[in-house]
Amino acid sequence: MRRGSTDGARLAAIGFLAGVAAGALLWSDQMHRSRRNLFSRSPVRRFLALGHVGGEASLENAVLLREYLAWETRTMLRRRAQFALRRMEQHLDL
Repeated sequence: MRRGSTDGARLAAIGFLAGVAAGALLWSDQMHRSRRNLFSRSPVRRFLALGHVGGEASLENAVLLREYLAWETRTMLRRRAQFALRRMEQHLDL
């Protein structure tokens, strides 16, 4: 009986680690797509990408948002990017 509970715990641990690894891969893929969609022709994709990029504070994302601000022509999207960049700069103490 003891062996069965050890096997079950081992399987649960393996399942947990596999889930964490899969989640990390999916998150990484989503961030990559968001960075690409930031410069999409579709304003809706750009709007959604701003939410993803702006939600993850990093120096790389701050630089990306600055480049985006120089590129974006729509006022609403520029305001959203400026807000995200200000929040990110405060978080990173830039």
